[in-house]
Amino acid sequence: MRGRRNDIRRIESNPKQRFLTLTCALNLKIHSPRLAKTTRLRINLGMAYEHTSKRRIEFSETDMAGLVHFSNFFKYMETAERDFFEAAGVDLINTEPGELVGWPRARAECKFTAPLRFGDSIDIHLAVKAVKDRSIDYQFRIFRNNADGSRTQTAKAHLTTILTKLVENGELQSVEIPEHVRARITAAPAAVLARPGSV
Repeated sequence: MRGRRNDIRRIESNPKQRFLTLTCALNLKIHSPRLAKTTRLRINLGMAYEHTSKRRIEFSETDMAGLVHFSNFFKYMETAERDFFEAAGVDLINTEPGELVGWPRARAECKFTAPLRFGDSIDIHLAVKAVKDRSIDYQFRIFRNNADGSRTQTAKAHLTTILTKLVENGELQSVEIPEHVRARITAAPAAVLARPGSV
C-alpha cells in the first residue's frame, strides 16, 4: 500500500462554537494480484477552543435591589462549560461502576463591570486559555445584549478545573487528561481571548 497524496481540503468554522476543522484527502494505492484500485479516505479533526451560550435573566436570579446576585455569574460560567463540552463531543462527568471522574474547581475569580437585571439577554463567552497535563484554564466574558443592538461587557472571569477521580477512601485524586479529550479541546488563539473592539 502506498500513499499517493495527502492534502488539506477545507478549514471550517462552526458558527455556534469555534472549531478548527481540517478535512484531509488521502489517496491510497493498493497493489494486489487480484485487486488494484485507488481509495480516497477523508479524516475530520475538530479542535474546540471557544463557545458562546445565550440565556435570559430570570427573576429568581435577582436580589432585593433587582440586580443579579453575584453568585449567579458562576452558574452562568458552569452553563457555558457544560455547553462547550457537549458541543465538543466530550463528557463533562464520567460515571462508571465504582468510579466517578469530573472537573472540580481549583480557582475561580470574577471582575464585575456592569449590572444585570431581570429580563436581560446575555451572551456567556468561554475561551480556553490553556490545556495542561491535568487541568484546563478558561476565560469567560459575559455580555448584556442592549436594545440598540450593542453589547456591554458585564463581567470577565477565570476558572481553573482539574480532572479528578473519586478514589475508594473518598478522596479526590487528580489524573492526566486523556488523549481523546486533548484531541478535541485546545487553547484559543490570542485574538479570541482579547476583548472585542466593539464592546
